[in-house]
Amino acid sequence: MNRILFAGLSSGSGKTAVTCACLRALQKKGISAASFKCGPDYIDPMFHQRVLGIPGENLDLFFADAKTLQRQIACYEQRCKIAVLEGVMGYYDGLGDVSDRDSTWDVACATNTPVILVVRPKGASLTIAAQVQGMLSFRKRNQLAGILLNGCSERMAWLLAPMLEEQTGLPVVGFLPYVEDASFESRHLGLVTAQEVGALSEKVDRLADAFLQHVDLEQVLRIAATADSVAETIKSEAALKSPDCPDSPQFHAPDKECLRIGIAQDTAFCFYYEENKRALRQQGLELVEFSPMEDKKLPEGICGLYLGGGYPELHAGKLSENSRMRHAIFEAVRHGMPTIAECGGFLYLQKELEDADGQVWKMTGVLDGSGFRTNRLQRFGYAVMTAKENSMLFEKGESIPVHEFHYWDCTQNGTAFEMKKPVGNKTWEGSVAGSSLYAGFPHLYFLAEPRLAERFARAAAKWQEKQREKAL
Repeated sequence: MNRILFAGLSSGSGKTAVTCACLRALQKKGISAASFKCGPDYIDPMFHQRVLGIPGENLDLFFADAKTLQRQIACYEQRCKIAVLEGVMGYYDGLGDVSDRDSTWDVACATNTPVILVVRPKGASLTIAAQVQGMLSFRKRNQLAGILLNGCSERMAWLLAPMLEEQTGLPVVGFLPYVEDASFESRHLGLVTAQEVGALSEKVDRLADAFLQHVDLEQVLRIAATADSVAETIKSEAALKSPDCPDSPQFHAPDKECLRIGIAQDTAFCFYYEENKRALRQQGLELVEFSPMEDKKLPEGICGLYLGGGYPELHAGKLSENSRMRHAIFEAVRHGMPTIAECGGFLYLQKELEDADGQVWKMTGVLDGSGFRTNRLQRFGYAVMTAKENSMLFEKGESIPVHEFHYWDCTQNGTAFEMKKPVGNKTWEGSVAGSSLYAGFPHLYFLAEPRLAERFARAAAKWQEKQREKAL
């Protein structure tokens, strides 16, 4: 499958805007594409999804090995002509900010994907060539295949392009000028989510038009065509046949009955890995969306809850005012409905939550803590989580990779797991776990441990069976 990866010298290079512009440009040309984001990111894949109309996926070597990433891409081999990957942070920035492990470069090498470096030339000219030369020589295998100038005037592009090509040996595929009223806003966890961006489709259209006008798409496609077929690399026919690969352990309820899981989905709860959703569907689970902000009751016939991350702190007032939903979730969890609550979902299960203005609001009260605002990221980044006891999702002693990304903290973060940073010796306790509940700040990634989805499905089936027995 042809593929290309847009990387940057650092965060803020405009990778997301360039990636979305390229995806929409491909659509305008009738070229089918799949999209992927390097690293543990929820927001950028949402932009990709809004552009393409198909879910964006993550490629993360901290959570999965190279073969799994290759299989993720291979799933789209027969449905799409090209995969467009978006990098994270600076190209070589990886684990603990001191290693290239799990970096964009690491993903590019693991998937053998050619890279176009997105460069903002503001305030620099010849120095850009020195930076790119350093990127080329920093690692023997670098995957760099081109340069795209972002936020650049046409005059500056005409000056810089021949110089950069002469000094670096890399082709400059074009430039993307500043497009008025087409920028993406940011907040404390990164970009404002795609569903909150007004007139997003129009903004992306303007970016795509600029991309088609000033970037040599045919050259980009030629570079993408230099990538080897991942399907040939992994030699897996199954990966080519099923849209639901990679495989995970399979569980289905008796008689292959469909089990309905309520999944919180609105502007307060929207951080979900597409891979997690797919893993749950592979277990025969139907994911039924509901809004903790707007709906007054839980979906009918559900036998489990999945409360993902997001921005409950920005919508605490509205969540609190919906007392019927707060009570419904309290009763469901209290009576043992299998529940996964990550980060924002974890805060929603607390007694109360402080909003961005310092006002404190009632939440569901399932847990006894209080969520409060801080001034910096808390326990930010990757970690390894080890279970101290048996629970719905984990057996004592099991370890899995996770990540945290939040400014809000909680007075009671739980003690069911030992957490350890992969770099250094920092450890702490966290998360709540029981026979029917996982709740904590760490985000889970089911491809890292496919048995989590299987165990959740089993717990949901058991719950449903108990409800039927009670009804008899």
